[in-house]
Amino acid sequence: MNFEHSDKVKEYQSRLQSFMDEHIYPVESEVAKFHHDKKNEWQLWPNFEELKLKAQKAGLWNLFLPATYQKFSPGLTNLEYAPLAEMMGRVLWSSEIFNCSAPDTGNMEVLARYGNAEQQNKWLLPLLKGKIRSSFLMTEPQVASSDATNIETSIIKDGNEYIINGHKVWSSGALNPNCEIAIVMGKTDPTAPRHIQQSMILVPINTPGLTIQRPLTVFGYNDSPEGHGEITLVNVRVPEENIILGEGRGFEIAQGRLGPGRIHHCMRLIGMAQRSLELMAYRANNRVAFGKTFKDFSSIRQEIAISQCEIDQARLLCLSAADKMDKKGNKEAKDLIGMIKIVAPNMALRVIDRAMQIHGGMGLSQDFPMAHYFAAARMLRLADGPDEVHLYQLGKSIIHKYSN
Repeated sequence: MNFEHSDKVKEYQSRLQSFMDEHIYPVESEVAKFHHDKKNEWQLWPNFEELKLKAQKAGLWNLFLPATYQKFSPGLTNLEYAPLAEMMGRVLWSSEIFNCSAPDTGNMEVLARYGNAEQQNKWLLPLLKGKIRSSFLMTEPQVASSDATNIETSIIKDGNEYIINGHKVWSSGALNPNCEIAIVMGKTDPTAPRHIQQSMILVPINTPGLTIQRPLTVFGYNDSPEGHGEITLVNVRVPEENIILGEGRGFEIAQGRLGPGRIHHCMRLIGMAQRSLELMAYRANNRVAFGKTFKDFSSIRQEIAISQCEIDQARLLCLSAADKMDKKGNKEAKDLIGMIKIVAPNMALRVIDRAMQIHGGMGLSQDFPMAHYFAAARMLRLADGPDEVHLYQLGKSIIHKYSN
């Protein structure tokens, strides 16, 4: 396997690095301060849209979309996108500037792959242009939602409409002031075979009966302005044409959606870990305790060395998964996707924790990115499937492979 970046990717890396250096890093603390201020909850930092326009003009837009959608993007492969996603991951909010942030990326892929022409014109095109944001409503509080067949939200046909009733949590993106559309997972036929009971349907966020009850926090972070909403749907009515792909296709769509989404998270996690390592090394070179510079303590050298080993191992596994997705498809790459989804968040948590420790008390503060990184990485051990589910499925696949 040759993961040497092509000249095309190197050129994109250079352009993206220049953009980050000129437009993202200089305002990082300003954006953090804005969103830490309670009076700015669920508001966009005033210059967000200006940065997005600059990213579009720089040709750094919709980088995640594969070559089949070159009309709207540069047409990068997963392998080509990986180092760029890693760079964006270094600043938690920067992916949005390039229209590469969750849950929009997954929702755009759903609409691009499974939506009909009308759905694409009405919702996909504005998302691709960055005119609106979106949310994904799948997880429910009363059932183990990592098993998608447990979903209880009902989607019932009534004439030329569907009536939706359910209770959702961790509906990321729902509180964003620009959020206009949600993709809702529910059951259209609970009596059908287990994997064809579910459907996905488009629900405008302002539809009567859809109520955002509250934002949920992750270790105290509300992740404004996107947020993670707790949402109730009570007799929500939408036209029958809002169903995606057809009744009973929800599980199929979910599997198609989660493959790329899972690996995108892993790419960004590697960026968080890499930046934490760099901050750790800088701190070790410039901090003195007990008459010695940190870098001269053997234990700190070991922490930094093992961190680099773990980051590079995870990065290579991520690139391997991306490469197989490009060559064989998501289904053939599912074991590698499962592996990196297990490995990357756990690796990031270890590296970020070491960086916080070497920074002492300030490593836990808002003056450095590690605390928010840690919250995000810990969340990603659950989002898109907890460790236990990936380990269960991966173990099953390995046992089957070597038992035949």
